[in-house]
Amino acid sequence: MSENNVKNIPVITVDGPSGSGKGTICQILATKLGYHLLDSGALYRLTALAVIKNDIPLDDTPAIEDAALNLDVIFKPSSDGSEQKILLNGEDVGVQLRLDETSAMASKVAAIPEVREALLTRQRKFRQNPGLVADGRDMGTVVFTDAQHKVFLTASPEIRAQRRHKQLIEKGVDARISHLLKSIIERDERDRTRTVAPLVPAEGAFVVDSSNLTIDEVVQQILDFIENS
Repeated sequence: MSENNVKNIPVITVDGPSGSGKGTICQILATKLGYHLLDSGALYRLTALAVIKNDIPLDDTPAIEDAALNLDVIFKPSSDGSEQKILLNGEDVGVQLRLDETSAMASKVAAIPEVREALLTRQRKFRQNPGLVADGRDMGTVVFTDAQHKVFLTASPEIRAQRRHKQLIEKGVDARISHLLKSIIERDERDRTRTVAPLVPAEGAFVVDSSNLTIDEVVQQILDFIENS
């Protein structure tokens, strides 16, 4: 497909901090619209998990870049269609990807320019007909700057900590809200102040604060924005 034809494929970017509900919202949007889905955060968490599993030092940029370039990853829809399985080297790592340790490491490796460059081309290849919903932190500002519709989804740190705590407990992972809240606040600061692709709303993005909204309300607001813009 030519570059011009690729540019004609519609893209909806949904950026925002950890725990804002991007994953759930984007899966629903993609299903409703019949679009493909890109969970860019999963690629960074997978890279982080590979770094952790292989004891790669954070100052070994070439090794981390190599890990990002050579991720053996398979995304598999679950049997009931509710949540996709993510396999790394054949292992289901869905729970591991949501651990606080992995999230913290993902924020650190995401600040490495070579890692972002390694994953950039990979992410853009998800742009296929009939369209794409792209979930991440720099989808609208870096990866798909020409996206037709850009959304920035946020929520208070306290609400996000509660959501993550509930998610982990349901998966059988022990977690403390106080620790999660501290980690979220620290990650927000790193993501906002990093020199490479800082976490900010794209120009003209539709900003949604989901703190006091239901999932259905958030989805409807975004669908209304898409229809009216």
